[in-house]
Amino acid sequence: MKRLYIKMAKYYMNIKDVKEWMIIADNDFDSAKILNAAVKKHMEVICYLCAQATEKYLKCYLTYNNVIPQKTHNLVLLNDYCIEINKNFLNIKMECGFLNRYNNEIRYPNRIEVNEEDVNFVIKTVEKIKEIEELKSIREEIIKLEQE
Repeated sequence: MKRLYIKMAKYYMNIKDVKEWMIIADNDFDSAKILNAAVKKHMEVICYLCAQATEKYLKCYLTYNNVIPQKTHNLVLLNDYCIEINKNFLNIKMECGFLNRYNNEIRYPNRIEVNEEDVNFVIKTVEKIKEIEELKSIREEIIKLEQE
């Protein structure tokens, strides 16, 4: 009985942060999709927002598992931390590596060129990441707690 109490205490201690990471990630991804539907597409910004959303989904998962996320934008590193907790995150290792290039350098001069194909790929990639079973269960748990 005591062990259950400790687990619940940890759980409720960070659920607010978990929820905040999820909301911010969803907002970044929603913004990327809105920009993608615009007549004038700012493709670099869309890719950047998709990388940002991925970073926050990974930090959401880490926070949920009582790991304080490192202050980094490195998606490969964050995903490696997630893999240490759950091997299912191996399924998005390649995607994190691809999205990683859009995290910072894309916001400065001499950035990489982005085309429509890249934009479509990053949108699909974040959809895949968002649908990882572990993230879906966290989302469902947040919704359930809000209804209580």
